[in-house]
Amino acid sequence: MIRFMATLERFGQLGEKTGWTYIAIPPAMADDLKPGCRTSFRVQGRIDAMDIKGVALVPMGEGAFILAVNGTMRKQLKKEKGATVQVVLEIDDTAFETPSDIAECLADEPAAAAHYESLPQGHRRYFVRWVESAKTDPTRAKRIAQMVNALAKGQGYSEMIRAAKANKEKEGL
Repeated sequence: MIRFMATLERFGQLGEKTGWTYIAIPPAMADDLKPGCRTSFRVQGRIDAMDIKGVALVPMGEGAFILAVNGTMRKQLKKEKGATVQVVLEIDDTAFETPSDIAECLADEPAAAAHYESLPQGHRRYFVRWVESAKTDPTRAKRIAQMVNALAKGQGYSEMIRAAKANKEKEGL
């Protein structure tokens, strides 16, 4: 476990990270958390009084990492770029579980299930979070069906979303 004070920082122009607010995790602290690791990994802990769980530390090179602080987190913290926060972090090795309704539908489609299981845990999370963000049961059911169909075709989350967008535009013409 590591504890430290940090300043919320924001990227200027930096590719996909442009505009991100983040907490820098220096190499020595990252090494205390997960020695020798140079790839993304998940942590849990606290930023000020806000509990966090399953948040990814993103590698920035030479052993340094960042913890992205999204808009929801900033609102809960009531802090923006330049603010100081107290950070407590430890490895989050909580196993990722697929919700039962999704697992049941995948069981009915072996090709989809096989592709889903071949995906890294983070990619499976994209699908599950998207399904779980549905506000109504009919939308959830539609998303599960869309997910299973995409997985059966060997698509990942981003390919599925792009294909759905292309179909929608095609139908709108």
